[in-house]
Amino acid sequence: MPRWLQQCPHCGYAAPDITQAHPAAAQAVGAANFRALLNDASHPPLARRFLAWALVLEETGALHAAAEATLHAAWTADDLGKLDLARAWRLESVALWRSGPPLDAEQKVRVVDALRRAEEWDDAANTARALLREDPPEAVAQVLLLELRLIEAEDTTRHSVATALPPPLRRPHVAHQKSIKRGEGLRGWIKRLLGR
Repeated sequence: MPRWLQQCPHCGYAAPDITQAHPAAAQAVGAANFRALLNDASHPPLARRFLAWALVLEETGALHAAAEATLHAAWTADDLGKLDLARAWRLESVALWRSGPPLDAEQKVRVVDALRRAEEWDDAANTARALLREDPPEAVAQVLLLELRLIEAEDTTRHSVATALPPPLRRPHVAHQKSIKRGEGLRGWIKRLLGR
């Protein structure tokens, strides 16, 4: 994550590539809230970098991208055990997602996950159920069902998408493979595996 964004040591502008500044960046960097953020020692430095980028994105109207950057600040706070900051930034990212253009299914799942991790149980459950009523793709539905189970258990911990999805049949887990027969050797096992 420290390599995801660059930050100018002079003005504090943060972006994936600071050599290509957005036209609205100068206005964002000069704003009082941007300067206050850079000077806020209560926020971890990496989180401040993500939040600085989020402020620039918000100024330019890229609200969904600003939500992602704010969520990255929450992840940084998670890693440092600053759970109050992580919760606040998750709720801020949800507000940014919801105030932007209509969300796609993946973004709605991210909203559900952010709400769950911020302990907003009712909002998370209602959002998940609403998305399930829209008949999303199977993978999205499986993730939402996992989210609903986690909400019911009041589980705020991180989980990967792989937790919700079964392994693909075209690439079974190594445990599903037949073992090498005694005396067959690696060459024979590969021939049997490839059907030759």
